[in-house]
Amino acid sequence: MTKIALVGAGFVADYYMTTLANYPELEIAGVWDIDAGRLAQFCGFHGTQAYGSLADCLGDQGTTIIVNLTPPETHFSLNLAALKAGKHVYCEKPLGMSFEEASEVIALAEKEGLTVCGAPANGLSDARQLTASLIAAGRIGAPRLAYAEMEDGPVFKDNWMEWRSRSGAKWPGLHEFELGCTLEHAGYGLSWLVALFGAVEKGQAFSALTFPDKGPGTSDLVMGADFSVGCLSFHSGVTARLTCGLAAPRDRSLTIVGEEGTLVVRDLWDDRSPVHVSRFDEKRPLLQRLAGRFERSRGQVLPLRLTHGRAEAYPAPARSGKLAAYPSQIDFGRGIAVMAEAIAKGETPFFSGQRALHLTELALALNSGVGEFAPRSRF
Repeated sequence: MTKIALVGAGFVADYYMTTLANYPELEIAGVWDIDAGRLAQFCGFHGTQAYGSLADCLGDQGTTIIVNLTPPETHFSLNLAALKAGKHVYCEKPLGMSFEEASEVIALAEKEGLTVCGAPANGLSDARQLTASLIAAGRIGAPRLAYAEMEDGPVFKDNWMEWRSRSGAKWPGLHEFELGCTLEHAGYGLSWLVALFGAVEKGQAFSALTFPDKGPGTSDLVMGADFSVGCLSFHSGVTARLTCGLAAPRDRSLTIVGEEGTLVVRDLWDDRSPVHVSRFDEKRPLLQRLAGRFERSRGQVLPLRLTHGRAEAYPAPARSGKLAAYPSQIDFGRGIAVMAEAIAKGETPFFSGQRALHLTELALALNSGVGEFAPRSRF
């Protein structure tokens, strides 16, 4: 049994609480939030203990892992404080607001013999494991090119001010508009790309604010970029493009083109997303061939887009457990569970240390639109 403490009881904390129920080996010792009213509401809903202060939380001798769910601007200071208190840290993205901050966090963890893992956990999903196994089996030949999409749709045109989590927390839309879409969302694509293809050797990044007016309450805010695109060259030889945005129609797919075929993951936010494979030497499925004939005969593209290839079967049934409601069907708790298991075995979790630093560095580069860059982090 590993005891953990949550710091931050906002919107995303409910996603964690929903999925932590899948892992009885993790015990929530308590929760802390700077907002006393929000903390009471959260703990009352979930039946968890509230710490009286952050010092009480970090000083709890029975707790092994601090789960940092605070706003990104406070990640750095809390990560350092937790490490200095002798705690392992699982941190929502990013580890810090600069490469220097993130590097200091990882350096302190290494010095103290502690572990820092970074979210998101979708890089540990069943879908990612299935994709990796299909690539390893040579189903599409050697991968050469990847397109990762992280378009969340025009959320600022929706009724986002009414969005609430299970326990009643407001979606922090204004803060997300200020921060920009990339630091919030790039990690969902980057974690997959790095898990599948390794470290990035060099890249090019561009970002822009395309919709400065995002509705009521936003006129006095300094908005972050709501569009970014990064082109990444991996040491393994793969080239990838990652696009993030808050305006284009929702698309969270990943397309990987290999020397012998193509693989498409329909939704990176779905723990068991359909994964489609098509080979260049095979016929397309009947429905796709019929659609192609119809388009050619009519001279028009159909309004319904079919995912290319045939859906692959998962090798095992889904593990019983809860996921958050659509659209965030990610097992948020899995990242903490995998981390706790690795620590207990004396092993290094996959998304920890220098790899976690690498993911933060990439997201920061894409967010700032720095142009050409070469990552300084190595793993």
